[in-house]
Amino acid sequence: MSEIVKYVLFDGVHHQKLKPLTLTRPVADLRIGIFTIQEKWSLALNSKVEVRTKDYLRKKFNSHLNSAKIGISASIFPSLDFIDALDSIEENTIIMKSGKVLAISPLPEENDELDSKLSSYRTVQYTGEIQSVEKPMDIFILNTLEIDRDLNFIQKENTHSNNYGTGNLFIGDNIYIEDGAIINGATLNSNDGPIYISKSAEVMEGSNLRGPLVIMENSVIKMGSKIYGPTTIGPSCKIGGELSNVVFQGFSNKAHDGFLGNSVVGYWCNFGADSNSSNLKNNYSEVKSWNYHTEKFDNTGTMYCGLIIGDHSKCGINTMFNTGTVVGAFVNIFGSGFPSKFIPSYSWGGGDAFETYKFEKAIELANIVMKRRGVELDKLTIDIYKSFFK
Repeated sequence: MSEIVKYVLFDGVHHQKLKPLTLTRPVADLRIGIFTIQEKWSLALNSKVEVRTKDYLRKKFNSHLNSAKIGISASIFPSLDFIDALDSIEENTIIMKSGKVLAISPLPEENDELDSKLSSYRTVQYTGEIQSVEKPMDIFILNTLEIDRDLNFIQKENTHSNNYGTGNLFIGDNIYIEDGAIINGATLNSNDGPIYISKSAEVMEGSNLRGPLVIMENSVIKMGSKIYGPTTIGPSCKIGGELSNVVFQGFSNKAHDGFLGNSVVGYWCNFGADSNSSNLKNNYSEVKSWNYHTEKFDNTGTMYCGLIIGDHSKCGINTMFNTGTVVGAFVNIFGSGFPSKFIPSYSWGGGDAFETYKFEKAIELANIVMKRRGVELDKLTIDIYKSFFK
């Protein structure tokens, strides 16, 4: 009999709250700072951490259905104080704070009896501070905090490479470059926050970078780019133009001029040349944005909010996004004028004139795009994409 798993990150209601980014993956697979939430917990606990996610994601992401010693809400970021609380948690206990379930000990097996088992657990209130992602905008809002935390898990002795290139101007000494990165003729300013550049990333000539900033492996910052922190460029992205406080999950391209600010970009997205997003309303009021959980436009809690865009969505040249626009997965946007502030998944068109993006055509294009990066579009992934096609 195999040993019981100790830690499992469960999606709970946050899988709905964090759509469209979680349409294609568990909450724990979201990247904030340097690492995904699952990677953060594994590093902080120095232990293997598994996930429990929605049925249609179960096979691809190895959803843990059996019981576990401790279940942790995948929306929470690890902290020393909360880990201490987990270490002392008693049997048949639910830790809560302000009506939010933080942890469950033990996490019951996922079956029809789960709710009845949990109803017999006692609840205790956690009085310490927690940081959690409650809405997609929190990913860019909390990015500074998470970059700082994640740097504690970087092996800094491997980030003192001095053979990355020539002609660079470094301002401040809070810069970490892994061996194998290529940087030539760029300006890197770490006075406002750290800059971390991973192995096999490239920063081309004329780029101006300001921390806090993360550039992950195999990403390319094209010539003359202007990037303001706190920004994270996930793995295998191509970036150009101007960015400010954007989190790219990975494998997406904004390779040309145009502005994107206070935004989150999923996987396999592409921005046409000179596309722009507004991140501030003309009257400086709080931005409202589409909420998948409440199914209406809700206040975001910030007056700076650009674009939230799901996996495999693309826009043509000169696309203009309104403040607080939310775009689902597999959306193809083109044409003149501002598109709608909420565009459901598998939409094709521009302005207010959208039709359904044919599933076969969407998968055909996804296969081409992924093959160009050496990634196979397997049946499990296609099944996930089909599950939310309507």
